Amino acid sequence: MKVKVQTLDASDKGELELNDAVFGVEPRADILHRVVTWQLHNRRGTARPTRERSEVARTGKKFGRQKGGGTARHGDRRAPIFIGGGKAHGARLREFESSLNKKVRQLGLKMALSSHAAAGTLIVLDDLKVADAKTKAMTGTLAKLGFGKTALVIDGEAVENGFALATRNLSGVNVLPAVGANVYDILKHDTLVLTRAAVEKLEARFNG
Repeated sequence: MKVKVQTLDASDKGELELNDAVFGVEPRADILHRVVTWQLHNRRGTARPTRERSEVARTGKKFGRQKGGGTARHGDRRAPIFIGGGKAHGARLREFESSLNKKVRQLGLKMALSSHAAAGTLIVLDDLKVADAKTKAMTGTLAKLGFGKTALVIDGEAVENGFALATRNLSGVNVLPAVGANVYDILKHDTLVLTRAAVEKLEARFNG
């Protein structure tokens, strides 16, 4: 599959041959759903538990006599009705991490990349070098390139610093290095933007 390569000022920089094994895979909703669900589960933090009556560090000694004290017959201060006592029916510890086969994760990423390539929402740039790292100037530049309402820009080893600074305040544009490419973020954005370096890194990621 060949795609046109552009510069940030929308000039033509020739064509790039994309690997069909990475960018030409037929997307499957069930695979994409499994990978996205796995990602979101693993993003969740652990649900912390509360201490119940048996877990509170207080004395278990009976603090009052059984009869004649004028109060109810309590056994110890760990009861939920006392300040500092255990929580009645408290929250339980919950871990949300799940596992997913590596082959399924890789297939999901290929399908996410392929879905943008098939839909025509994939833009390939030569690089992200900018002369003026200003947000106002960058807004006009991105409009020329035809970025959608939201765009994910993926660079090579690291995101070019000037571009990252210029897009930092643009709510619809997010940037990532190639190592951070993931199914959820790719599918969430209207447009996927890759640099030449990003394409090389992503293709090498599946050949390694």
